[in-house]
Order: sequence, then C-alpha cells, then structure tokens
Amino acid sequence: MSQDDDLSLFQAMMGDVTPLHNDTATHKKQHQVTQAQLAKREAAIWLGDDNPEHLSIDNAPMLKPDDIIEFKRDGVQDGVYRKLRLGKYPLQARLDLHKRTLKEGRDEVVKFLKQCMKMDVRTVIIIHGRGERSNPPALMKSYVAQWLSQINDVQCAHSAQRFHGGTGAVYVLLKKSPAKKHENWERHQKRLG
Repeated sequence: MSQDDDLSLFQAMMGDVTPLHNDTATHKKQHQVTQAQLAKREAAIWLGDDNPEHLSIDNAPMLKPDDIIEFKRDGVQDGVYRKLRLGKYPLQARLDLHKRTLKEGRDEVVKFLKQCMKMDVRTVIIIHGRGERSNPPALMKSYVAQWLSQINDVQCAHSAQRFHGGTGAVYVLLKKSPAKKHENWERHQKRLG
C-alpha cells in the first residue's frame, strides 16, 4: 500500500466525523454524604453543651497500650496536623488523668477543654497513661481517644512524642474561638489592604 492509498483510506473512514470545537471537558464532582457521616455529625457534641453525659463510658473501641491515637477532622491542613504530631506546637495546658475512674476522667476532660476554649488555649496535652496494668489494658486511653473524636471543638489529636509521654499522652488541637478568628481575619485584611 502506498502513502496516497493510506491517506485516501483514512479520509474515507473519517468522512462523517466532525471536529471538536472545545478541547476541554469539565467534570463536576458531586460529594455524597453517607448516612454514617450524618450519624457521626449528629453524635458529636460541642463543649458548650452542659451535659458531659453525651460522652459514653459504656463502650469504646479498645486500643492496646502501644497503639497510637490518630484523629483529624476534615478541613485541618496536613501541615498543621504534622506539626501537632511532631510536638512542634508549644503546649499551653496539661491534664493528667492518672488514678481517675472513667466517669471522673470524662468529667475532667470536658471541664478542662471547656476552660481551655474560654481562655483561647489551642494546643494541650492530656496524659491518660498507657494502661498496661489496667483491666482491660489501655482502658482510659481507649475512652479518651473516643471522647476526643466525639467533641466538635477538637480539630485533631495525636499520641505524643516520647519526650512528652509517648503513647501514654495525646496532643489535642482545639478550634479557634470566635474572637481569635475575627482577630486573624482583621490581621489578614490589613495585609491585603
């Protein structure tokens, strides 16, 4: 077959094809919220709620003493989470839950986090212990991990670095107060203007 035969064959095959005038396609992604996500949102509590009973002391997914607690809400930047995980934020407050019952621990956590929110404290550490001698092991640790994921004002949490207690403690990053958000907004507006 010659080159002319190839060209005429190609033109015959493409005779009824019309050229595209726009070579870009748009894909509109539709985000579907699942029933499980809606249930999680409904179950989450705000620290403004006065009843700590919202946080269960009946059951929690059990962790092992050496397990790492990892929790991050949607919208938290990866760099912020990495900095928290590596212990690079200055710790502004600390809560020690050693020798507390589950009920006492839950009430202490809620009270502590409420107080931190009122004082615009954002980065805290909660020492829950590894729970190697508790029965079942890591009981307080397991519940603290569950409670933190249920409280809406907690943006992210991660087990501490070894120098802060390792898997026996957890770093917690709280949401900004409305006053701090407004202050940030004003600072950025001045920079833009």
